[in-house]
Amino acid sequence: MSLKRAMQVILAIALFGASFSGALTYKELFGRSAAACPTVGAPGTVFGYPACVYGFFMYVIIVIVAMLGLASEARREDAAT
Repeated sequence: MSLKRAMQVILAIALFGASFSGALTYKELFGRSAAACPTVGAPGTVFGYPACVYGFFMYVIIVIVAMLGLASEARREDAAT
């Protein structure tokens, strides 16, 4: 598997993960149960936020890194030709 193909696969998986965790984050923070959000230190939270919030931001970081890697690879291919 080439580096470009690996970065494309990572980008696809990260986009799926970001959309899934983004939907969960939206539902948890802005859904009907927004008034019933758990308090800081409640079971199932990390520093007062559901784990899906942190997962969303981690996936967004992976998306950014994968896109930067693909852009770098494209520039390298353009420079070689």
